[in-house]
Amino acid sequence: MTLTLEEIARLAGVSRATVSRVINADPNVSDKTRERVTSVIQELNFQPNRAARSLAGGRAGVIGLVIPVGVGTIFAEPFFSLLIQGVTSHSNSRDVSTMLWLAEPEYERRMITKILYNGLVDGLIISSTTSDDPLIEAICRSHMPFVVVGRYPCQDESSYVDSDNLNGATQAVQHLLSLGRQRIATITGPQNTAVGQDRYQGCVQALHQHGLSVLPELVVESNFTDQGGYTAMQHLLPHHPDAVVVASDWMALGAMRALRQVGARVPEDIALVGFDDIPLASQTMPPLTTIRQQILQIGVLASQMLLDLLDNPGSPPAQKILPTELVIRESSGAHLARDENPRT
Repeated sequence: MTLTLEEIARLAGVSRATVSRVINADPNVSDKTRERVTSVIQELNFQPNRAARSLAGGRAGVIGLVIPVGVGTIFAEPFFSLLIQGVTSHSNSRDVSTMLWLAEPEYERRMITKILYNGLVDGLIISSTTSDDPLIEAICRSHMPFVVVGRYPCQDESSYVDSDNLNGATQAVQHLLSLGRQRIATITGPQNTAVGQDRYQGCVQALHQHGLSVLPELVVESNFTDQGGYTAMQHLLPHHPDAVVVASDWMALGAMRALRQVGARVPEDIALVGFDDIPLASQTMPPLTTIRQQILQIGVLASQMLLDLLDNPGSPPAQKILPTELVIRESSGAHLARDENPRT
C-alpha cells in the first residue's frame, strides 16, 4: 500500500498540510519540523517528487515488473525478453510506464519495501516466484495490487496468468510414445515452483496413462538454465534414455550440447522435446520439437489484468490459463518414423 500524506503526518506528529509544505520545499516551515518530517520520509524510503505527483493525481502512472532471478539470467533467457516486451507494449498502449526492478534475488527481497511504500508504482507484476518466496507475503501485507506470471502454488486467491503447463508436458510425452520411444526421461524445472511441478506432473500423467512407471533414475531436477540442462543430461546419459522431455528450451540447448560432446545423435540415439518455443528453437541443429506457450501474450494479459485491477479496486482476482501447442520439428524423430513407414 502506497504511503499517504496522512500516514507520514501521523508518524511525524504534524498536519497533512505541513507534510505537503515540506515535500514542496515551502520556506514557511520551521527547521525542527522540517527535520522531523524529513526523517520519517527517509526512514520509509519515501520518494517525495514521484510521490507528490502520485498523491495529487491518485496514480503514479507506473507499474512495476519484478523478476526475482539473477540479472544475468534475465538478459540471457529469451523468455524474459518476450515477457517484458508484452508487459511494456500493453501498459504503454494505456499510457502507463513499466519499471523493471533489476537486482540479484536476495537484494531484491531485502529492498522490496522501496517498491511497496515509496509511491513509485501503482501495482506490481511478479514472475518466477518460488513456493516459499517472501516477496509474495510482503506484497500481500502491503495491499498493493499485483498479478503473478505463473500460478503461485501457495496463493490460490491471487490474480495470475499462466500456460497450461500440465497439458503441454503430457502432449510432449504422448508424442514421443507415439514414435515408439519407451525410456523417456525428463529434465524438470525447480520443484519449488508451480511451473516446475506442473510440467513434471504432466510427464508423470502421460506415462501412467500408457501403463509405464516413472523411473527415478530418468528424472533430474534442474534450474531452467543452459548449464543446468547440460549438467542434467550428463547425469541421464549413463541410464540410457531413448528420449528426454526438457522443461524449457533453454535447458534443451544445454542438453543438446552435452549429447554432441559424447557423439550421441539427436534424434537417432536420443529424441528431445523442449518447452516454450523460444526463437532459437527453430534454429538449433536439428530444429527443436517443443511445446509452444504464448509468452508475449502472457505479458500482455498480465499488464491488462493489473491495470484492470487498478481501475476497479475491490474486484475479484483474475486468473487465466492459456493453451499450449505441440510444435513438431526434427529433434523428436517424427521425420524418421515417416521415412520408415512411407505411404504406399
